[in-house]
Amino acid sequence: MKIKKMICIKWLSILFLCALACTSCESFLDIDKYVYDKMTIDSIFADRTRILQYINGTATYLPDESKFISDYYSEAYTKSPSGLGADEAVIPWADDNHAGAKFIVDAVTPRSTAHVNPWPDYYKGIRKANIVLARIGENKDLTDMDRQDYTGRAYFLRGYFYFSLLKLYGPVPILPNTAFDTDATVASISFERSSYDDCVEYICADMEKAAQMLPTDRSISYPYLPTKGSAMAVIARLRLYSASPLFNGGDSKIEELANWKRTDGTPFISQTPDPTRWGKAAAAFKRIIDMGKYSLNTTAKIVSTKGTGTLDLPDTSDPNLKMKAFPYGAMDIDPYKSYKTIFDGSLQPENNKELIYCSQRSSVDDAFYFPAKQSGNDTYSVTQDMIDQYRMADGRQFSDATEAEKSWQQVGTGLTFSSDYTLAAERAKMHDNREPRFYASIGFNYCVWPATSYQGTDNSVKNLIATYYKDGNATGGTKDNTNLTGYTCRKYANQEDNLSWDSSTKTKYYPIFRYAEVLLGYVEAMNEMTGSYTEKSTGITVTRDVDQMVLYFNQIRYRAGLPGITSADASDQVAMRNIIKQEWRVEFFNEDHRYYDLRRWLDAPTAYQRPVYGLDVSQKTADREQFYNVRVWSTLASMKRTWKNKMFFYPIDQSVIDKNGKLVQNPGY
Repeated sequence: MKIKKMICIKWLSILFLCALACTSCESFLDIDKYVYDKMTIDSIFADRTRILQYINGTATYLPDESKFISDYYSEAYTKSPSGLGADEAVIPWADDNHAGAKFIVDAVTPRSTAHVNPWPDYYKGIRKANIVLARIGENKDLTDMDRQDYTGRAYFLRGYFYFSLLKLYGPVPILPNTAFDTDATVASISFERSSYDDCVEYICADMEKAAQMLPTDRSISYPYLPTKGSAMAVIARLRLYSASPLFNGGDSKIEELANWKRTDGTPFISQTPDPTRWGKAAAAFKRIIDMGKYSLNTTAKIVSTKGTGTLDLPDTSDPNLKMKAFPYGAMDIDPYKSYKTIFDGSLQPENNKELIYCSQRSSVDDAFYFPAKQSGNDTYSVTQDMIDQYRMADGRQFSDATEAEKSWQQVGTGLTFSSDYTLAAERAKMHDNREPRFYASIGFNYCVWPATSYQGTDNSVKNLIATYYKDGNATGGTKDNTNLTGYTCRKYANQEDNLSWDSSTKTKYYPIFRYAEVLLGYVEAMNEMTGSYTEKSTGITVTRDVDQMVLYFNQIRYRAGLPGITSADASDQVAMRNIIKQEWRVEFFNEDHRYYDLRRWLDAPTAYQRPVYGLDVSQKTADREQFYNVRVWSTLASMKRTWKNKMFFYPIDQSVIDKNGKLVQNPGY
């Protein structure tokens, strides 16, 4: 998230930000000694402007979740393994600059965590949030509205730091709400990890307080600040995770986790399933739906002219798709642009009603996506398994397509739709007639990259038809600088974008929480329910309501231009579970969900032990048919994925363990 995501702070002086850079004591938290003496702290909370600056400084310790692949250009900044640590894509390198790729081949240890050590920074943020909460009442110049807002932000920040720790490491120590003195001894501030359930309840309590204090809306000038909906979204996602098998008794057969206990003998993770957790999750999502504030992003359908309009909706068994307006069908929307414009910078955050919490997206990953001809290296290689999850345009699974539809042969005719997206005539039939999210998200052989901002003289750069052959124009051409599967990500690429010096790229906004997650999370939680649940604080009652499942799930399907599910689909819990999992995978491709979803569902052991499949990128342009053969790739270390049960969580850096005698390492490390 970083500070630019929390608030527009161009007016903050660099000098003051430097003064806010480190806090707290020398402890297992690995925090530098607090640089302010008591007089300086007193002066901060005596001045309303400096209080806000202090809160903004606290936000600098939050993770930049939009950095999905690498921090090669800023190695000192802590990273998450989640981007490359799932099964969506591979790259040529498994090293410290690409933590997920290193983690997925079991090369990460407590003494070599690939620069991933956010623990100290997150606890710095927690300490500073505690100071704000303890002292903000001292300032009498703050208006009641400002005091409430700033207090809500502090609760949100503290909760989000713990939430970020919990996702990565599992259970963590919950510290006293009173900040430690700067001269506190290591022994006095050493704490055992709390249980997972206790962490969940603590975070949810903080977010409930934040939701009560934060405004529902922010001004256009401050789109990245948390709101009531942001806090409620954290609660809902965390309740869904807590209800999932990994954290709800489903891991009892995993010996390493079943035997993982606190000193008092209680398990760190509950070994007894609690079906009411699904009800708590469903109610948490329903609260957001009932706000009536958010909706799926849609773009109106362009009146079609030959070859330039919206892709024609297919004939399917669902008549609503073509005959009803959104959200009950898709007759009035452009599914491709409705999805694509969430990510490609076409919309400002205030104009995108789907965004619940967002950040300005870092551009550091772009080079890994763009073709070499447009100054990228195209090394982010989407796996064939991921590609095969995208359905045919009429809703069939790709596995159910005919052999002719799966063919390597070229289509032979081009097509322009959504006013500006072009399909080249050379594309293979296997890449034709796919669902709109495929074209919005995936770069494939003979995919067109328009680069309309290019001002140079090389005419081949604009409207580049990218090819991923060994001698193609998209790849760098060497073993360490090439695409590995024949596919990449173009989800965050705009039609204007080009990475060359004489071009430009649009500013993008990364959706940390968006409304599609609320709808899909609500449906997943309902699908797993076995009875009814009533939330006491709101009176919301939820149950496994098939009609509601169909209604809300189909909003996502219709926005994607696909036929909806039926009541028969939703009535079959097991079948519906599989449908939901596939929808999570496709709708949220490359959005930092898959890593955590695989773990919470206990699907990671199976997924990680599958080999990496891709097209045969060792073939040259002259060998087109051979190029389209799907094969197993294991030539590089980064392609040799493995699974061990310790990989449910990331190891705590040994430097942190060494400073707290009560802190135990994650199982298996």
